[in-house]
This record gives sequence, C-alpha cells and structure tokens, in this order.
Amino acid sequence: MPDETASTIELTHHVDAGLRAFDGHFPGRPVMPGAYLLAVVLHEIEQRTPLASRLGAVPQVQQVKFLAPVGPGRTLRIRLQAQPQGVAFTVHDGATLVARGQLAAASQAGPA
Repeated sequence: MPDETASTIELTHHVDAGLRAFDGHFPGRPVMPGAYLLAVVLHEIEQRTPLASRLGAVPQVQQVKFLAPVGPGRTLRIRLQAQPQGVAFTVHDGATLVARGQLAAASQAGPA
C-alpha cells in the first residue's frame, strides 16, 4: 500500500485484457487509447486525497505525451508526484516510458 501522505506515490495498475476500450482500437493489434490511459491516471489521483486536493474539482491537462503503446494484459507502473502547481505523472510498462504529463487545477492551468 503506497504512503498517501508522501509527495511521490508509486503504484501498479493491471490492464485487463478484456477491457472494452480495446474494441476496434486496433483490430489485430489492440492498443489502449491515450484518453483511457489518462483516465486511469486521473482515477488514481482521485483516490488519493492529498493529490486530488491539488487539482480541485476540474483538473486540466497542462501537458501530456504518449510515448509508446499499451496493450492488453500489461501491468503499468504509475508514479504520481505532487508539484507546486499540480501533479506530475509518469507511466511505465516495464522499463518503457509510455506516458508522462502534468495536471493542474483549472485556475492554475495555462490557456487551452
């Protein structure tokens, strides 16, 4: 169980092979949509009050980069780090960095 009072939290998330987000994305080589991966990160932040409170009710994406595909049945390592202006995150599949980004409260986010 991660220490939820720490400024950095590391956790794992198993990607269910039967996840409906893979349907049609893409036939023959299923890939998790980036929007779904971002939703997983947001869900993990919402479960941790000290981090969620940094983002408020309407978190905004300041930046996100999807760097490698995530397939079904993978176990992801998610690192959430409190920042002065929100929460930074990285997502790894084994040694491969698959996504990274920065989230902030709506009042702290830059122009869209």
